[in-house]
Amino acid sequence: MPRRKRVKAEEDKEIFEKYILSKPWVKYYDEGTPSEIDIPKVPLYKFLDDANEEAGDHTALIFLGKRVSYKELHILSEKFGRALMDSFGFGKGDRLGIYLPNSPQFVIAYYGALKAGGVITPMNPLYTAREVAYQLENSDARILVALDLFKDNVEKALDKVSLDAVIYTGIDDFLPGFKAFLYRTFKKKVKVSLDNKQFFGFMNLINSAPPEIDRPEIDPVNDLAALMYTGGTTGVPKGAMLTHYNLVSNVYQIDAWLFRGRKKKDVFAGLLPWYHIYGQTAVLHSAIKSMATIVVFPQFDLKEVLESIQKYRINVFHGVPTLYSLMISYDDISKYNLRSIEACISGAAPLPRAVAINFEKITGGKLREGYGLTETSPVTHVNPIYGKYKVGSIGLPVPNTLAAIADINENKFLPPKETGELVIAGPQVMKGYYKMDEENKKVFFEKYGYRWFRTGDIGYYDEEGYFYIVDRKKDLIKYKGYSVYPREIEEVLYKHEAVQDAAVIGVPDEKVGEVVKAFVVLKPDYRGKVSEDDLKAFLKENLASYKVPKEIEFRDSLPKSTVGKILRRVLREEEIVKRKGQ
Repeated sequence: MPRRKRVKAEEDKEIFEKYILSKPWVKYYDEGTPSEIDIPKVPLYKFLDDANEEAGDHTALIFLGKRVSYKELHILSEKFGRALMDSFGFGKGDRLGIYLPNSPQFVIAYYGALKAGGVITPMNPLYTAREVAYQLENSDARILVALDLFKDNVEKALDKVSLDAVIYTGIDDFLPGFKAFLYRTFKKKVKVSLDNKQFFGFMNLINSAPPEIDRPEIDPVNDLAALMYTGGTTGVPKGAMLTHYNLVSNVYQIDAWLFRGRKKKDVFAGLLPWYHIYGQTAVLHSAIKSMATIVVFPQFDLKEVLESIQKYRINVFHGVPTLYSLMISYDDISKYNLRSIEACISGAAPLPRAVAINFEKITGGKLREGYGLTETSPVTHVNPIYGKYKVGSIGLPVPNTLAAIADINENKFLPPKETGELVIAGPQVMKGYYKMDEENKKVFFEKYGYRWFRTGDIGYYDEEGYFYIVDRKKDLIKYKGYSVYPREIEEVLYKHEAVQDAAVIGVPDEKVGEVVKAFVVLKPDYRGKVSEDDLKAFLKENLASYKVPKEIEFRDSLPKSTVGKILRRVLREEEIVKRKGQ
């Protein structure tokens, strides 16, 4: 090896051993938080088995006033899993799509399918038929569990993708008396036919199934539990393959950071959506492991959230910066007693310090910024709850996790204060992207006995091991905590007959993170004939509402590179300058 290369290799290993392998961040952990934990190789559903054994009569869910115990949840998930196996031959490795808001049915379907050996692929209730069809087809889903109110989207999706069955459920399946009556009265407007051999009723299947299930053997390290769709490091939605062990590991890591084995004492706010990995792991699975109670919110209503915190004494409240900002800005916030709140983690976007300070003042709880990705189950970093909290930092790597900053172009590590790409190694890191071998080669590399995942986020760390993100994936837009990928929106715009060129960017905004804005060049024959509202209406038919640009600006041309690539960066810079001058 040439001397220069040998010296660089020695420097690289020294950096790894001194700043990464030695875990300098551990000394700043809260007292009692271990640097390493024993993570059992068990199926994810063992959390529910244990809760049934140790806390069967304890309330697992409170859903619009209806209480569901851990014993009920266990039995219903057993019966649902058995129904999948008996009625559809569903088994090891089969995919079940879940198209539901937060609800008891979501939990029952999720855990029931896992017990049958299946893999879950949840989807956003705001998805259009096009988006539903894409995920079902790409994930190779066999069966879909859907809310009856989503019938129109489901039927449109079925024109593009083939399924063995659709299992419909209504919110009223778990509503108490009068609320169920009101819902059914409203639901008469939505007629769901179960006469077709392809459509089935959720409760009908459960009620007809035996109470036990013959579970297939699970290899937790290799068998998938969930196929979670994300834009990853590019704009095309792709399935992150998360194993049972990935998810179990992250739940244990969160528990070591927050609860340390505490059981039957906590009440979680089930507000974060469970179709998203953040709500799934940090709320749903974590609460079940700690045998806590989850107050379930199928949709966001700030007044209802505040009333529930007061009524049920919610003490664990995970959310996104936009949510915390809305809470502290609520006019009648002083009317509610929110002092039950103890610990909150903020993720998905940077947390403004002023928001954290005001939230802590109002509630008396601790609000800390963390970091994670769908590909890492998701949590990799959190600021200490009671120890040193550094403003602007995403915190410290959680137990059993190695984090480093790597050169953007080379597989070499950088010392403190140098900016590069955040890379992660740990038991929570996904198996890979589903059916995307080339993409997997780009995001993974092996070094010093560890498998490293390139996050695509640019940052640095300091001498104490606190990490900072200075820039996100180049084109990713964060709107109210949602990830919006410009390429997907642009592809839909290009399907409109009038669009010649299109580019989508995110413009910084204090209230929502970033506003989605599109720049469009119309074909000559359509100029002056197609309006902003026309394009927005077209987009609303093909995209979830949060992806639809708030602004569309028509231009005669868009900035391009010498090879014809549209330069989003230039548009973003122009827009920032323009808004600063307003």
